[in-house]
Amino acid sequence: MTSKIAVIGFGNIAKAIITPLFDKNLLNPKDVYCLVNTKKSLENIRKNYKYDINIFQAKSKGSEIIWDCKVKLLSVKPQQLKNIIELENKNNKNNLLISILAGVSLGKLIKIFPNHKCVRVVTNIPITIGKGLTGISWGDEIIEDQKQFIRGLFENSSKIYEFPEDLLDIFLSITSSGPALIALIIEALSDGGLSGGLQKKLSEELVIEMILGTVSLIKETNLTTAELKNMVTSPGGTTIAALRVLENRSLRSALIEAVVSATNRSKEFC
Repeated sequence: MTSKIAVIGFGNIAKAIITPLFDKNLLNPKDVYCLVNTKKSLENIRKNYKYDINIFQAKSKGSEIIWDCKVKLLSVKPQQLKNIIELENKNNKNNLLISILAGVSLGKLIKIFPNHKCVRVVTNIPITIGKGLTGISWGDEIIEDQKQFIRGLFENSSKIYEFPEDLLDIFLSITSSGPALIALIIEALSDGGLSGGLQKKLSEELVIEMILGTVSLIKETNLTTAELKNMVTSPGGTTIAALRVLENRSLRSALIEAVVSATNRSKEFC
């Protein structure tokens, strides 16, 4: 990998991207330069992070070194973007800036970082356990060697998809907002078990194992969702009674509208 990587913002997602590269000796911690916003974050990472990386508080002495790195991973909160000011020097001409900020377009990134080739990336929270989904939209003039390098950053912690930028918002709404929707569904189904007399913890465990088993069945047998639904729905039975309630309450439409709403919200940020 490249000799130096700057990580601007070192939260959970950034750690999930970078740490597997250290674990597999694909990247040397001494070649990573991190920038964090507060002294508290700085001290916490120095005390608790298992690798000895170079880390600076924003605007502190020596922090300018991050702009000498050929690759920058931008992982601050979107509302903090206005505080990041590109330092122009001879070393950052045509360097890479990889943004994982939700809803921040390539056009906006290029305006803020005119001396960098920009790439927009969307990933999701399961990346923190190596089960992420990552969507990449390439900016202009990104050569194949650079694309391979960027894929290498994410392939150890997620499955990678490449899209034109106009599809990243729908990708975000399904994969990044989706875990919260699934968590709500798990919570609701386990509350159903609770109402039937099961202990909450057991009910939630059963729901989670049921979902994992169902997903595995679909993936391993190539069943369509309609085929699986028909397999467990018998005439006049319990499943059709449950499905009837959900259809009457417009669950299908509510989930579709949730995805559409999240997509539109992402576009507003751009």
